[in-house]
Amino acid sequence: MQSAYDSDKRKLLSALCHGSIFFSALLVSVAVPIAIWFVSEDPVVKDNAKEALNFHLNVWLYGLLLVPLSFITFGLAGGIWWLVHWGLTIWAVYQCLTTPERPVRYPFIFRPL
Repeated sequence: MQSAYDSDKRKLLSALCHGSIFFSALLVSVAVPIAIWFVSEDPVVKDNAKEALNFHLNVWLYGLLLVPLSFITFGLAGGIWWLVHWGLTIWAVYQCLTTPERPVRYPFIFRPL
């Protein structure tokens, strides 16, 4: 079945939603998926934007929990979370580019949105 939405635009916007976490760990990076969520008409892009927002919230929550723990573990807890967080983001961007017809779902996160 042919999709009514532009596949290249879907890939770009979906990858931008998930990859926005690379911009910074501040509020600047969360503005990108919020803007795309409200502007896009594509349901897959909207789902990817919502999932990226959920992932941002999880990154901040786990970061708040693991920063104090990192002082006790000499940075090990924070380092492992950093690898997981960046690894999952790279995986999500790859999934957006290779299978644009499906929204990405991160494993093991809370989805308040």
